Amino acid sequence: FVALEYATGAGWSVAFRRVPEAASSALPVGAAGLILFFILGSWLYPWRHEQLAGFKALWLDLPFFLARAAIYLAVWMGLTWAVIRNSRRQDADGDLVFSRRNTRLSMIFIIAFAVTFSLASFDWIMALEPHWSSTIFGVYNFAGLFSSGLAVIILLAIRLRNHGPLRDFVNQEHLHDLGKLLFAFSTFWMYIWFSQYMLVWYANITEEAVYYVRRQQGLWAPLFLLNMLLNWAVPFLMLLPKSTKRNPSTLAKVAVIILVGRWLDLYLMIVPAVSEKPAFGVWETGLMLGGLGIFVLAFTRAFSSSAPVPVRDPNLIESLHYHN
Repeated sequence: FVALEYATGAGWSVAFRRVPEAASSALPVGAAGLILFFILGSWLYPWRHEQLAGFKALWLDLPFFLARAAIYLAVWMGLTWAVIRNSRRQDADGDLVFSRRNTRLSMIFIIAFAVTFSLASFDWIMALEPHWSSTIFGVYNFAGLFSSGLAVIILLAIRLRNHGPLRDFVNQEHLHDLGKLLFAFSTFWMYIWFSQYMLVWYANITEEAVYYVRRQQGLWAPLFLLNMLLNWAVPFLMLLPKSTKRNPSTLAKVAVIILVGRWLDLYLMIVPAVSEKPAFGVWETGLMLGGLGIFVLAFTRAFSSSAPVPVRDPNLIESLHYHN
């Protein structure tokens, strides 16, 4: 989100830019958790026990798999650190050179992220079922990622607006545009979901169709339908009126629905590959709440370590007086 803001020269979102900047502080903790899982839990990937041939055997070689994961995470964290560092340095002396540097870094980040995130989606999720493939799987996961990212920004911005330091900076105009973006990317997610599903259903090739057949049978079927309701149908209907997007309470409820839907979407991509039926118990609840707690701690620490807004950003005045 921050990279898109810099790359497009957007000024409307500067007033709450510290929110996504601080949210990114949880990335190193998540990276550590991922690396630990890939080392200790990689047995969940069936290709660890199967004889693959050709390119798949090369691509899913464990040392190469771990090396790629480290590269993806290093690229994300390195470029994120550089952008945030420039933003903080601009707070100190107001030099416009830091905005220009961040614009260049953001363009690099967008290109690098498009490639590495798509590959990470293939490696970390699609490889759980190595005999199934989808060429738009990376785009599909990006749509979900960006929707949930917007939902997190909305919830944090509303919280800090109502009870914190953004009370005088974030207004209904900002929330309105965030609501429109959430509406758009929720619909984009549904479009990619339908594109992937329709092509697999129409072609009816056994090795492709088995992915959806498994998820539309037994106890998985209601979750399969609920996924579409939470990620698109309910948010679509709730966000259609202009008044909803300008109402903090209602917008926050939609953001929570999107986050629950995103969790379910990931659950349906991952768990059917390793379990015969849905399971939700102590482990799932504990890991989810633990991850949420770690994120809140990381965000709070990062947000409180600097000014609540980029005080010397040249676009701050535009953002403070922004109107749709």
